[in-house]
Amino acid sequence: MSSLEIRDLHVSVTTPEGAKPILRGVDLTINSGQTHAIMGPNGSGKSTLAYAIAGHPKYEATSGQVLLDGEDVLEMSVDERARAGLFLAMQYPVEVPGVTVSNFLRTAKTAIDGKAPALRQWVSDVRTAMKDLRMDPVFAERNVNEGFSGGEKKRHEILQLELLKPKFAVLDETDSGLDVDALRVVAEGVNRVRNTTDVGIMLITHYNRILQHVTPDFVHVFVAGRVAEQGGPELAERLEAEGYDRFLTPA
Repeated sequence: MSSLEIRDLHVSVTTPEGAKPILRGVDLTINSGQTHAIMGPNGSGKSTLAYAIAGHPKYEATSGQVLLDGEDVLEMSVDERARAGLFLAMQYPVEVPGVTVSNFLRTAKTAIDGKAPALRQWVSDVRTAMKDLRMDPVFAERNVNEGFSGGEKKRHEILQLELLKPKFAVLDETDSGLDVDALRVVAEGVNRVRNTTDVGIMLITHYNRILQHVTPDFVHVFVAGRVAEQGGPELAERLEAEGYDRFLTPA
């Protein structure tokens, strides 16, 4: 069993006015096979946590640790973190002109595994995953995210998740901008990965709607850069009904 352990993590973000503290001591542990939902109001630090784990240069960990099976990923480069088993599905996936989806996926898989996948099996896996995500096969020959709709970009993120099979996946507001049908397809993809691998998932979201399809084991409420409350799926339902006022008033 693998573990992703966040210990007393403090993170600042670079702004024109200088470094601005965002995370103020986050403690959180995710084990293999667990799904943790991170919820909270805008500006509470949810996406900052995702980017800090992934290694975005704009986000500086000023103290604390992020341990993947005992190794501090904060000491690793971005590509080393990916090879160690970390995956980030971005809230706003970037376009990569000149690189096709098929080339991107195979290159990523080769870099992570240290060897190229067997071509015939790989092509079969890609086709199956795209079919499950209701993606037209022609997307494989389009440039990465170029001209994709919001829903298509999010399906491509889950396609990567299914094919790369990381140890831990951070899904940053994967439900944002999705209509009802796209949300269901994306959620089904996440659940397929959960059912066929031991991936640990950190699912960042504002709303309970994706959690009606992807049931979390734990829910953590972020307020002002800290975990303000923790619980099970019932906590997400309470937040949907009551909002975050009871956390924000004391803050």
